[in-house]
Amino acid sequence: MSFYKLQVLLLGPGKIMQALQLYIEYDYDFDLYGVVAAAKEYKLAWALNRLLGFRLKKQQDLCYGLSGPEGIMISNFEYITDHYVVRLLQNRALGPEAFLLPELKRYDYVLQLTGTMRQSYPQEFADRLRSLPLVQGVKQIDPLTLKLKEHLIF
Repeated sequence: MSFYKLQVLLLGPGKIMQALQLYIEYDYDFDLYGVVAAAKEYKLAWALNRLLGFRLKKQQDLCYGLSGPEGIMISNFEYITDHYVVRLLQNRALGPEAFLLPELKRYDYVLQLTGTMRQSYPQEFADRLRSLPLVQGVKQIDPLTLKLKEHLIF
């Protein structure tokens, strides 16, 4: 878990300054896998659906940063049940040389598992992903080691 502190200064009547502090706690309680696959995202989502029994569906592209040329657009697929959420996020942004997670440039996709889908046997899960012909490599990643881990909070 990470904590962020936001301080707001308020000027009231008579210009008395009051400081309010807001502490935000993010929960990074999910499994994260980097996936190397040269396939289009819809083909990889279809293959994951067949292999693992998911029903990943295309969602609206995610926009990070400012709108316009400075912002990045990320393609994503999502499968939500009562017990877990699975997200397939394209790491390379739609557009210029930008990444959802720049420190993971070698991975084309990021697979995020939350809830009961979190794996007790991550190596076996990674091996199942590697069994797909579309996938060249898989690695489990600790989200706490990432600089822009906030991009994975939804």
